[in-house]
Amino acid sequence: MNGTKSKMNSRVIIIQKLYGKLFNKDEIITFPKHRFKKFIKDVVNGTIERDEVINDELLTLEKNYNIKKMDKIFIIIIKAAIFEFLYKSKTPMKIIIKEYLDASNYFLNSYQTKFLHSIIDTLGKSIRKNYE
Repeated sequence: MNGTKSKMNSRVIIIQKLYGKLFNKDEIITFPKHRFKKFIKDVVNGTIERDEVINDELLTLEKNYNIKKMDKIFIIIIKAAIFEFLYKSKTPMKIIIKEYLDASNYFLNSYQTKFLHSIIDTLGKSIRKNYE
């Protein structure tokens, strides 16, 4: 992973913060100086606060995917994307998908990224259709 580029990518930071919170529920999340600090905080805190709503959307995948067997990093990326699909309606779906796929390259191999693309695209279309 390229340290400098990953520190600049807001979605990478979001994934890292959510991953840390997953394994340490008592962790107090701090946010580094970043030009998108407010956005990063909104997505991280919103994803945590709206976990129940996000999990309901995640359950729609169970028809086609075995969520329980998915890697935790997959789930975190998907949850953050769901949050944005639901609550960042001014951000185009294509941008959300592209940004999370770019960020996923720091954590996943190319095969996994293609699989993730399919999942996020399906969810995005379903969520945006239902909430627009």
